[in-house]
Amino acid sequence: MSKITTELLLERAVPRSTRLRKIETLNLSKLQLKTGDLDPRLFSRLRHLQKLDLSDNLLDKFPNSLTLPDLRVLNCNNNKLEDVTALKQFPLLEELTYENNVYLTLNDDYKVMFLLENLRLLNGKDITKLANHVRRVNSRKLTSKVTAHWEKFFRDQLPEKHTAEQVKSIKKKFLKSVQTNVVYGPSSLSEFTRWRVKMIAEEFLSYSLGLELNSDTEPEEKMDENEEESTESPREAAEDVAQVVYIYNPLVTVTPSKRKRNHSKSGAGNKRSKSQANTEEEAEDVSAEPLHFLQCHSKGNSHEDFKTQLWSCVFEPVLDSGARKDPIVSSSKTVATCGGESVCLIDCETGTVLKKYKVATEEFFSVAWTTLTMVISDSRKKAHNILAAAGRRGIVKLIHVAADFCYGEIKAHKKPIATVCFSPTQETHLFTASYDKRIALWDIGIPDCDYNFKASQLLVLEAVSIPLRIALVPTCPEQYLLAGCEGGCFAWNIKLDKGQKSRTFEAIFQFPDDESLTTSHRVDGLAFLNDDVVVSKSSKPGCIYLWSWSRSFDTKGKGCQQTVSAVILAELEWSTTDMSYLTLSTCPAKEYVFCGDEKGSVWMYNLSNYTTAWSSPKGKRSERRISPTQILKWPELRLNGEQLPEILVNNVVSDPAFSYLVVLTSVNITAIWKKS
Repeated sequence: MSKITTELLLERAVPRSTRLRKIETLNLSKLQLKTGDLDPRLFSRLRHLQKLDLSDNLLDKFPNSLTLPDLRVLNCNNNKLEDVTALKQFPLLEELTYENNVYLTLNDDYKVMFLLENLRLLNGKDITKLANHVRRVNSRKLTSKVTAHWEKFFRDQLPEKHTAEQVKSIKKKFLKSVQTNVVYGPSSLSEFTRWRVKMIAEEFLSYSLGLELNSDTEPEEKMDENEEESTESPREAAEDVAQVVYIYNPLVTVTPSKRKRNHSKSGAGNKRSKSQANTEEEAEDVSAEPLHFLQCHSKGNSHEDFKTQLWSCVFEPVLDSGARKDPIVSSSKTVATCGGESVCLIDCETGTVLKKYKVATEEFFSVAWTTLTMVISDSRKKAHNILAAAGRRGIVKLIHVAADFCYGEIKAHKKPIATVCFSPTQETHLFTASYDKRIALWDIGIPDCDYNFKASQLLVLEAVSIPLRIALVPTCPEQYLLAGCEGGCFAWNIKLDKGQKSRTFEAIFQFPDDESLTTSHRVDGLAFLNDDVVVSKSSKPGCIYLWSWSRSFDTKGKGCQQTVSAVILAELEWSTTDMSYLTLSTCPAKEYVFCGDEKGSVWMYNLSNYTTAWSSPKGKRSERRISPTQILKWPELRLNGEQLPEILVNNVVSDPAFSYLVVLTSVNITAIWKKS
């Protein structure tokens, strides 16, 4: 019979408690406890336990399923522990002591530093800097060595058409060889190094060969399901991501079921042989190459999640670049992406997930950056990048990225927020567009050194249908806002010196529809190519228009509602699908337009040869549809040994200098391309 009972737990609680779920501190020291006395069923009821003292007992290990989701402090001094890997089940652990466990060594110290992202104190010592080195530098070096070992000694041993037995044999030889030959760090840490090398190698094989590995290696993902919010950085974020290894026979497929409403009208079938794919790819003028394929937004960090939709991404501005004056100089390699319950920061060059922020009950739809000048110590001021993230709950999260801290939230709407954007001229002004058919303008304020801030609503724009995309007019960003909505394209006057706080639209734009004009269509893509040219995408199959803002809308009008015809400059040739919400983006500095399709491809349009003619007062419309400069085909991926049938590109965004292209899909894969 176990020594631990409900009555004992209630009695040993500090202070004593009447219910297990209310216990936050528990002292179980000096009870001669053995591992078998720790009953997972009983401990699972300690949902709010934060401090646990198990010192001076006879424990040789921890059960794998104690389920203490909120545990922060653990004392295991004076036991007989032989292994520490089971401690990974306590992801929020900040302080850990296990002195006088004679079987534990320096290698075990490194294991817990790697496994426990939030750990600050180990046996009374601050290990923050060392732990960051272990999680980042050590892991990066070992991953590089493991990959190089495969490429040099084993890649050519695996036939293109291989059997299960051949794969099994190669795996066995590779795992043995890599653990023997990959060396890094002092010899005193050789056990830790072998442990990490085996873990990295098994994960590498799992995704490069597309087959699951049956092993007793501890899973590396962490889950924060019991905590509403969590910030992961840097190791946990890296471990949550499955870096999908692709086979560059360029072209391909991936995805389990997506939106049920897809009815593609794109005639010809999708099947093509590898030889056909290679022939076509060689014929293309390749201007970008696939760099990374990341699965970092999985629900519960599951590597089997190919259903989470990825929606929005935006590159981080460089702080010391004069970003608001020169967008090219402001280009960075770091991009924020969102989808499902998480927001990720990714280094596009290395494919490293630098940080990850999660809210278990949220589905994020949009992210946006701003740079605030904040007061730090000694009344000094310093510029910091702030990330706003919003989605299904109608709440805007404000994240100080450098501090790994979500310092506040704004309950902006009672319905989901479709998109957000900051003013380019007023750094604290944030627009939120919601399913409640309203677009709100907020002043988010500037947080003080204690992160106290005050947000206020400045304006509400009333829409007649759900706003999907918003864009501020570059020549007058403090006066006019455009919105692509479920029921058309609209413009509002947003000048704050006007009296009314709630406003209706000033203009609705008409677009060609077969033989006539219409205002009633879904506009699910909207962006400015330059100061005047607007790019908008309709749900009408194959329809992307370029039109002139200045020639379509009279800014000196009387301010009343008006229906105006968009002055069309050109139409872009695009997919004939009727799939909605595959949005577009622009790179104004390079005069490019990007839009993904229902087959995983990215359509790129270099419009630099057209913009000069369009800028003249009487510039004529291009009579023919403009064909894409290039279509980037989806490279061949093998996931769990299979090619998945359907990939939708929900969004595609380049950095301001067009060095990288980030592609967000319907199958929880972020693809990063690099311009050649």
